Amino acid sequence: MATVSPRRNDSIVVSALSARSNFGKLLRRVDVEQRSLVIEKRGTPTAVLMNLRDYVKLAAPEPEVLKIIGQEAKQQGTNLITSRQIDQVIKSSRAQRRKS
Repeated sequence: MATVSPRRNDSIVVSALSARSNFGKLLRRVDVEQRSLVIEKRGTPTAVLMNLRDYVKLAAPEPEVLKIIGQEAKQQGTNLITSRQIDQVIKSSRAQRRKS
């Protein structure tokens, strides 16, 4: 792999030629290390490759309310409940409501 150098913001910096030649390896690295990749063309930063989670956070930042709900869910352990379990709870609750 050609020159890869870290920068202050913990990004990986590569030349366009290196990115093209090692794209698969760089994709895995961006995913596993959760770092962004700055692609330079002739020494000038031209593009950024980042993992999907970071892109979504950047494109649509999470409202403060959702962050608080997420933190509470982690504290209570409800963030580990599956969709199937949620459906069962809803079904049970509706059945009890019909009986009343």
